[in-house]
Amino acid sequence: MPVSNSIRAAAPEIAEWRRDFHRNPELLYDVHRTASVVAEKLRAFGLDRVETGIGRTGVVGVLHGRAGAGTRTVALRADMDALPIHEITGKPWSSAVPGKMHACGHDGHTAMLLGAARQLAETRAFEGTIVFIFQPAEEGGGGARTMLEDGLLDRFPFDEVYGLHNMPGLDVGRFAIRPGPIMAAADVFRIDLEGRGGHAAKPHATIDPVLVGSHIVTALQSIVSRTVDPLSAAVVSVTEFHAGDTSNVIPQTAWLGGTVRTLDAGVRSFIEERLRHIVASTAAVFGATAEVGYRRGYPVTVNDPRAARFAADVARKVVGDAAVSETADPMMGAEDFAYFLERRPGAYIFMGNGPSAGLHHPAYDFDDEAIAYGSSWWVALAEEALAR
Repeated sequence: MPVSNSIRAAAPEIAEWRRDFHRNPELLYDVHRTASVVAEKLRAFGLDRVETGIGRTGVVGVLHGRAGAGTRTVALRADMDALPIHEITGKPWSSAVPGKMHACGHDGHTAMLLGAARQLAETRAFEGTIVFIFQPAEEGGGGARTMLEDGLLDRFPFDEVYGLHNMPGLDVGRFAIRPGPIMAAADVFRIDLEGRGGHAAKPHATIDPVLVGSHIVTALQSIVSRTVDPLSAAVVSVTEFHAGDTSNVIPQTAWLGGTVRTLDAGVRSFIEERLRHIVASTAAVFGATAEVGYRRGYPVTVNDPRAARFAADVARKVVGDAAVSETADPMMGAEDFAYFLERRPGAYIFMGNGPSAGLHHPAYDFDDEAIAYGSSWWVALAEEALAR
């Protein structure tokens, strides 16, 4: 199935949906307007079941295929939330909400899946059942986990699950995927240091937490460069360092914060252990004390190899062999679609957004030329998944 003629004809209307979402961005779980619009459209399309409030503000639609045929169920997921960024695109559909914008393309993801839902509801050219998942709070809120904790799998059981994300720098009309890890686990740490404060002119009478923290920052850089296998991707970044209030006082305390990104569970655990050891031993050398707070965030997004091949094969039928890569580099960004893939086999694929600004940039905008490709891929994926 190449790009669907009916989807191509509907693309301008789907783009208007996308631009409406873009004008009205909402953050995390506070996606009440977006969720209401999504639910209203799904009901208008004639889905067999539409439920709201799943995982606080998620929406789930259920569509059955040919009567009496097929027992398999496939889930298709789009994210709905925006980011706390002030938009600078100047587009006619720019955010109408100061300090909030769709800087990651979730407006496009939601609109494309809605376009596919309408097409699939009109044709029902499949056997079995499709579950459409419209998820809140992907941007740091763990909305996928919340929907699962709210009984998503019990209330809407499915056999496999797929997700799609636009990718700046990849040409419109191209897809990229890989089996195994495709996006990283994301952990956050905070290191609180206590020394002995005093007059800046008498440093010998103090234990300087700024000096201790500086040594810790330097030592943490050795984790990836000297203790992790060079073939195992990992990132340790210190992004915050807070200490002191004036030039003539050595402070009593300081704190550091940052993030750890990994693509392997074993490396993830090793880095946490190594970080704790470095902090404790470095502080002890200087006579300071240190407390480490370490919070594990989204897990690694791991594509099932069979599902990744299937997703790529479907993309080839939509855009041709030359426009699909199965050797995409994994990204060190994180994605809470990982929680779905921990519970069911499936895959996460990247779709080209052309030469746009990068994700999470105030000049980013979703390229509406990509809509026909994304919605067509969703339709083809659902129909072929339920024909197997």
